[in-house]
Amino acid sequence: MEPENKKDEESMEMSNQKKLGGIKTLPFILANEICDKFAATGFHSNLITYLTMQLNMPLVKASNTLTNFTGVASLTPIIGAFVADSFAGHYWTIVAALLIYKLGMIVITITAILPQFRPPQCPSQLNCKEASHSQLSVLYISLLLTSIGLGGIRPCVVAFAADQLDISKAKKQAKGWNFFNWYYVLLSLASLSALTIVVYVQDRVSWGWGLGIPTIAMVVAFVVFLVGSPLYQKAKPEGSPFVRVVQVIVAAIKKRGVSVPVDDKLLCENKDLDAGISKDGRLFHTNQLRWFDRAAIITQNDNKGLATNSPKLWRIATVHRVEELKSIIRLLPFVSTGILFVMAYSHQSSFTIMQARTMDRHLTKTSSFEIPPASMGIFDVVAVIITLALYDRLFVPFASRYTRNPSGITCLQRMGIGFTINICATFVGSFVEMKRKHVA
Repeated sequence: MEPENKKDEESMEMSNQKKLGGIKTLPFILANEICDKFAATGFHSNLITYLTMQLNMPLVKASNTLTNFTGVASLTPIIGAFVADSFAGHYWTIVAALLIYKLGMIVITITAILPQFRPPQCPSQLNCKEASHSQLSVLYISLLLTSIGLGGIRPCVVAFAADQLDISKAKKQAKGWNFFNWYYVLLSLASLSALTIVVYVQDRVSWGWGLGIPTIAMVVAFVVFLVGSPLYQKAKPEGSPFVRVVQVIVAAIKKRGVSVPVDDKLLCENKDLDAGISKDGRLFHTNQLRWFDRAAIITQNDNKGLATNSPKLWRIATVHRVEELKSIIRLLPFVSTGILFVMAYSHQSSFTIMQARTMDRHLTKTSSFEIPPASMGIFDVVAVIITLALYDRLFVPFASRYTRNPSGITCLQRMGIGFTINICATFVGSFVEMKRKHVA
């Protein structure tokens, strides 16, 4: 009777697993992302104004502070991804990251409400008393907490959404609509709302409410994500790809004196070992970067471990794992091109806002309403929304007639056009900054 009971338990567990995940979980994940984007945009978009006008920090120091913490927030996702893939899993990493991010927002909101966390107000912005070291320490702690929180949220949310979907079924269910286009449109609308509503409250009402509204939105994001918990498919962590990449490199170095066989079928293949990391398909051997194929060469020392299905992964790697490393190396040129783009874009939330402060932002000459400087970022968001719509509905059908490409143009061509536009925008921005400095 015991074997039958075990089989029944296994079948019940399998049926329960099949009921979890699917399209029904996406509204919760997407709603969490929308609230998160609204909160993050409302929090970060006008922070340069808070530092210069409320904490009386010099512009360059304030800009460098935000740039430094933006850099930290760009590095922490590597740690967050490692933690999620190694032992915590996507779900618990997101939960912990949301809590940390929310704590950071609460801290900086408290500094905006309680006057003892700020220097005396200085409307003239001349000979102002700068924030003390203790006051800046509280600011730095809050920014560090938000950076750590972003490190857990950014790399895991999209991956967690992918965990919910059966790729083969998702393709059939998503034929009539482009999920990622809608994803970016909805996030852009959330940013648009934050850049208009939240920024106006920050400039015209109070910074307490201006930072409190994004904090409340972050609480809503956390609650919405937790509500969907019973429906989520919580995939077990299968190990960090960073560790696998290092293992392949170490194994190849150890076998640097071994000749690579001409027949790639002699290299190590193990479907059972790669089952957890190749759910969407296994990678086949390629003839590029063949030096790393040494990691998959089977030697006498490796036979014992392979026979018991417990190989020493710092000595032997499968073809799939070697090809993972090759794929990452092939991506390096694309990643390197993004460095200059990020450098140019890093001042979007600092000098661009200060440039807007020198402009006449009244809608008409007789109008008393003045557009808040940070709300100028709506042009960026509106451009994304309009570009997505025009590209999907007009450009793709037109271009595909000539290119025979269902997507209109290739991803590389899209990147090239984007970089060209970015160069032009940066070029114009440099002249605007020269004009702003002259006016200042």
